Amino acid sequence: MSWFKNKFRVSKDPLTPDERSEIIEKSSKQVGPGVFFSTIVTIASFLPVFLLTGMEGKLFSPLAWTKTFILLVDAFLAITLTPILIVMLLRGKLKPESANPINRFLEKIYTPILKWCLKYRKTTISINLLALVVSVPMMLNLGTEFMPPLDEGSLLFMPVTLPDVSNSEVKRLLQVQDKLMKAVPEVSHVMGKAGRANTATDNSPISMLETIVLLKPKSEWREGKTKDDIINELNAKLQIPGVTNGWTQPIINRINMLSTGIRTDVGLKVYGQSLDSINRVSQMLKKQLDGIDGIKDLYVEPITGGKYIDIIVKKEEIGRYGLSVDDVNMIVESALGGMILTTTVEGRQRFTVNARFAQDFRNNIQALKRMQVQTASYGPIPLDAVAEVKISEGPPMINSENAMLRGTVLFNVRDRDLGSTVEEAMKKLESSVKKLPKGYFIEWSGQWENQIRANRTLKIILPIVLVIIFFVLYFTYNSMKEALITMITVPFALIGGVYMVYFYGVNLSVAVAVGFIALFGMAIETAMLMTIYLNEAMQNLADAKGNSKDTITNSDIREYVIRGAAQRLRPKLMTVFVSLFGLIPILWATGVGSDVMLPITIPLIGGTITSTIYVLLVTPVVFEMTKEWELKRYGKIELYDVKE
Repeated sequence: MSWFKNKFRVSKDPLTPDERSEIIEKSSKQVGPGVFFSTIVTIASFLPVFLLTGMEGKLFSPLAWTKTFILLVDAFLAITLTPILIVMLLRGKLKPESANPINRFLEKIYTPILKWCLKYRKTTISINLLALVVSVPMMLNLGTEFMPPLDEGSLLFMPVTLPDVSNSEVKRLLQVQDKLMKAVPEVSHVMGKAGRANTATDNSPISMLETIVLLKPKSEWREGKTKDDIINELNAKLQIPGVTNGWTQPIINRINMLSTGIRTDVGLKVYGQSLDSINRVSQMLKKQLDGIDGIKDLYVEPITGGKYIDIIVKKEEIGRYGLSVDDVNMIVESALGGMILTTTVEGRQRFTVNARFAQDFRNNIQALKRMQVQTASYGPIPLDAVAEVKISEGPPMINSENAMLRGTVLFNVRDRDLGSTVEEAMKKLESSVKKLPKGYFIEWSGQWENQIRANRTLKIILPIVLVIIFFVLYFTYNSMKEALITMITVPFALIGGVYMVYFYGVNLSVAVAVGFIALFGMAIETAMLMTIYLNEAMQNLADAKGNSKDTITNSDIREYVIRGAAQRLRPKLMTVFVSLFGLIPILWATGVGSDVMLPITIPLIGGTITSTIYVLLVTPVVFEMTKEWELKRYGKIELYDVKE
């Protein structure tokens, strides 16, 4: 403290404007480069987020761009505008750090703990290493998923029935299901549809029903009920023979169908040349997957079993009656499909007027066979006389992908994480299904496809980012040792993040990975601030006693390490607390969107706490050990300063 008073003239006499500007200039040069390079490190840590593609890239790239631009503007203002504002606004006498009551209180708590850590250095480092080792199995036991499920406040019920179901039966099923679902107290409104809308983007067959279930606000739910409980209750009520239930949410269902072509969480695509063979393979795979923990709503997308009315013209018969194939086809088209007669205009709307046979004349095969065909010479004759009318089976809908026929085994994942569920399913199929027919193969899709793509991107780019950060630190300090001391903060920052993710029961996902990525920059920023002040303390030691082992002892190094760590405690804690104060409220956030923000925030909060503990207690220990080793080997301590 005597050095501070002598250098900065802390006295009753105010400083002259020139002296004040000199002090501000020196302080800005000391801290400014550190702020700038820590900003570069933080921006570099977000590089993996910029390189994410697909759904995850669209979701998180705005976050990365926003944070990057804010940091760039912040760094520019910190090294340009802030010193000017300090010169203009900072008036009166300069006070030492000890004059601040908050700082005195913090130093009174921190200094004894730091002295204990410096006294028992091996114990301190061992405790941190033990915490790091314990976090490894915890990390490995975490579940994995692509993205945390977003609670949309509603459900989408998508049951599938037999392909040859009639319109009247589908209408009856919808009415029964709507009544059963409306009986659950938490359900507010129910709206269902069957078949496809009048648009090219909706290819739903009549056998696939879609019912949107709007839920009441959570405050009106029965006590102790969760969304999964409601889904299980609804699913138990809707066990109808011939109907396979499927549960999802409206928005994520559309996103899944547009991005992967799969309307459930996971799909197993079966490619081949024959629909019958694809169906057999799909049924075999479904049988193997049945019973695996976490797999729900398992079914095979129907690709056979559709019913068609075939009307085959008897060419040798139509000649006897003076008819042509077009004459017969026109009768069939107008009687069954309907013929457009005219268009009516009502205001801004146009409606086509169709004509076709009444329902009683076309509702069964015998009625179709008796349908009258007008001839020129023989009068009306039954359709059966000139055409063969029969019902045949075929595919209800033909799906193709990459110029190959495709079938799909679909299922959702509930009560378990997606990653371990799919991995168990893959292992079971590998052990039980030794060989597929020649020309047939399978491919996992849905959320699993997105998860694999995102993990592959992160595994490639994260090591590159760490190397970039290391070189930024190296060019900042111009020292390999200083860069390493700062870099080893990263694994210890992950400790708290892993602990909080584990105890909160959150699965590893892209959102959690983004949280850890943001944590990298924050942890290194705090470590850089500590290293700057420790290096300043070493410079002060060399100025006061000379840089030689004849004039410097290990006790001197410890004294100045404590001084550099403790007397600049307030700015370090301010850096941390500003981040925590902005993040902690998210833990209590509710509503749409909080499901995604919570997994990002949890590792940030836990990692910030543990990285701060490491920087405040372990970094000085490692720094002191490094300086003692330098003094012993080189006869002096190496002095570093952040590049200006």
